[in-house]
Amino acid sequence: MGIVTETNLPLRIFKKGKVRDIYEADDCLLLIVTDRVSAFDFVLHEPIPKKGICLTQISKFWFDYFRDTVPNHLITTDVNDFPEDLTNHEETLIGRSMLVKKARVLPIECIVRGYISGSAWKSYQKDGAVCGIKLPNGLKESDRLDEPLFTPSTKAESGHDINISYDKMKELVGKEDAEKMKDLSLKIYKEGAKYALKKGIIIADTKFEFGKIDDKIILVDEILTPDSSRFWPADLYEPGKSQPSFDKQYVRDYLSSTGWDKNSDPPQLPEDVIEETQRKYKEAYEKITGKKFIF
Repeated sequence: MGIVTETNLPLRIFKKGKVRDIYEADDCLLLIVTDRVSAFDFVLHEPIPKKGICLTQISKFWFDYFRDTVPNHLITTDVNDFPEDLTNHEETLIGRSMLVKKARVLPIECIVRGYISGSAWKSYQKDGAVCGIKLPNGLKESDRLDEPLFTPSTKAESGHDINISYDKMKELVGKEDAEKMKDLSLKIYKEGAKYALKKGIIIADTKFEFGKIDDKIILVDEILTPDSSRFWPADLYEPGKSQPSFDKQYVRDYLSSTGWDKNSDPPQLPEDVIEETQRKYKEAYEKITGKKFIF
């Protein structure tokens, strides 16, 4: 189980994203999380070894954790239960792949913010609001919010997603589905953040995606991972500044420090940045799951 940046399976490709390769497998989908890493809308030259395994296994943990209360798309992560055509591809698949149900993905990123950071902090500094939601005066960067905010955005195939109001979301997907997605997003975030805090991780914010099978809304893609969320070490939390993190923010910070214009070919990552980023992903996995990373 070495580094996987490209996949070549005897299945029809369904979609290739910056980080994920998705194949059609009979009436299901096979989702593979590679070790490619993206930042500022670029796929970087260097992978983060076994990052894809960390992300897949964290998602598997949460899908299992919420199984009885939040329906999701996961069928299995056991390669022995995958289609027979994939028998000789274990090296590519073990630890980093999920066989999932096909669903009609709804075109909304469901973002929940429990702390004020990143783009939310910049917005608050400008006009005291986040995505049109007015917040109390006097908040500091990284402060915990009294109640988590639900701030949806549209899903962009390329470039940046666009923040929208909850009313606009209802126009796009319908009132009933919008309410269900909002309720599920807040429920998952609150319960997941409470669990993670006991394990020493603050989940500052996160995003979810949902799909529909027939008329039933289910959780799809990933859930509460360091790539879809902002993970902070709880023991180092100090409001009033940006926080250290368990995610690829370390990579973003390095790239920003180089003076790169974020429009041209990205600079190469030094070995120490790759190793430290890999360590952060593994630590996040071990804290959340309570298991030693043995892949």
